[in-house]
Amino acid sequence: MPLNFARLIVATLPTLMVGCTTLVVAPGADNVRHTVNPADVTTCKAVGNIKTPEVSPGLVNGFYAEKQFRNLAVGLGSDVALMAEGTVSIPVTGIGYHCS
Repeated sequence: MPLNFARLIVATLPTLMVGCTTLVVAPGADNVRHTVNPADVTTCKAVGNIKTPEVSPGLVNGFYAEKQFRNLAVGLGSDVALMAEGTVSIPVTGIGYHCS
């Protein structure tokens, strides 16, 4: 029983530590548009891949994932992000595009 409790603590500690931090939104990140429709980026130029940082293998922080995704997208110079994995509120991977 103590071993299972120790594993639980080790598994949840990174999430708890990240949950206590504040994430600053990069300038222009609020203007990045998310899409899941590839037709929205047919006339755009791909500028790079986006991958939300993981807090532990296979897990992203649901509270910060969208802001982190937008920050990474604007850092690439993109104004539209096509999501490949995840949801609009919790994006995991995608491709940044410059459309304007």
